[in-house]
Amino acid sequence: MQGLAVTFLTEDKERQASLQHRVESTQSGRNVFSHVGFPTSATDPILRQLQDVRTEVVVVDIDPGHVQRAIDVIELIHANTTDVAIFAVGSMNDPGTIVAAMRAGAREYLERNASSEAVVEAFDRFTSSRSKTRTSAGRARVFVVTNAKGGAGATTVAVNTAIALQETQGGVLLVDFASLGHASLHLNVRPTFGVIDALQNLHRLDSSLLDGLMTACKGGLQLLAGPQQPTSLSPTAAELARLFDLLVTHFKYVIVDCSGRKDQTERFLCDLSNAVLMVAQADVVSLWSANRIRTFLEEGAGRDRVRLVLNRYKKIPGFNDEDVEKATNCKLLWKLPNNYQMVSPAIDKGVPVTFQDNQDISRAFRALAATLVDASATVEGSLDLSYQHDRQDTKKKAVGRLLISPIRAGQ
Repeated sequence: MQGLAVTFLTEDKERQASLQHRVESTQSGRNVFSHVGFPTSATDPILRQLQDVRTEVVVVDIDPGHVQRAIDVIELIHANTTDVAIFAVGSMNDPGTIVAAMRAGAREYLERNASSEAVVEAFDRFTSSRSKTRTSAGRARVFVVTNAKGGAGATTVAVNTAIALQETQGGVLLVDFASLGHASLHLNVRPTFGVIDALQNLHRLDSSLLDGLMTACKGGLQLLAGPQQPTSLSPTAAELARLFDLLVTHFKYVIVDCSGRKDQTERFLCDLSNAVLMVAQADVVSLWSANRIRTFLEEGAGRDRVRLVLNRYKKIPGFNDEDVEKATNCKLLWKLPNNYQMVSPAIDKGVPVTFQDNQDISRAFRALAATLVDASATVEGSLDLSYQHDRQDTKKKAVGRLLISPIRAGQ
């Protein structure tokens, strides 16, 4: 017998037969176990059975009328099995369901009536990723960096935080999803390929192709570069989830620069992230905008993940950290000192300030990176971070917990 060992779980007997036929007709998969009904607990015999038959892929059918039940089953299988990939099958009309399935542990999300070619491609991606393993401590934490208004410094924060993480942790990827990619200019590199190429080749994207699309930067940082020309490309939630499913299995940290975006793509990216760092300055326009943008990014998400990073910070008499949080309705995570005389030439020369030791701004970026590293992961999907306000020594680490749940697409 050939093909991957596949188990089918559904709550509809007719769909069970249809799913089996579609997969087996590709000859890329073979049915080793199927069941009408879902497991309900970690001790359910269904879980033991799918492992006894050496299942490699579990196909979970998501009924549009019982979405949460299917999501719970994906989480249950993901948490209680090893070396088993989960493929969710359902409607492509609800981005929230797609993201929830991927976050719960699904490696792939397929349209219920997907063509044989689409099924084969999904199996091929799984086979390729399984055969090309890398050393990686679990799955990457994803941090989106966005700005409260233009010129606030989101790209500067994204680039320097990524460099600081690479210096101490390694395995860092910077993804430039800005409306017009400037990260390559900050890093003084000339990328040949980038994000647009990855999205246009999702049907065949694997580890080898991904390597070819990246740009190596000083210190070992990898860059998936942004568009060099304005583009109207608007990836779907499913496309972004598929891309990040591959990225998070190959790196320890993924920093996403979303500067200049205020669209549905940014919202999808924030929903796939562990935390969102919104860069603002201590002026009326920035703080007013930060309040509105936080509401936009978290609308309907049910997770408190946006944190404020004040850039070019100077203490203002009579205006403290509590006032900032009240004005923005957003918890303050970090303050980066104002050092425009050093940062501006560093951007022009393509030599980020984090590479320059013994400067207050470089120490501040390293301390911010250390805070993100020290954060701990849980399943609640929110960020609860406390720190000492008004500290003078930026080397002091924040004390707190990052309550995050990665998209975990097949962790």
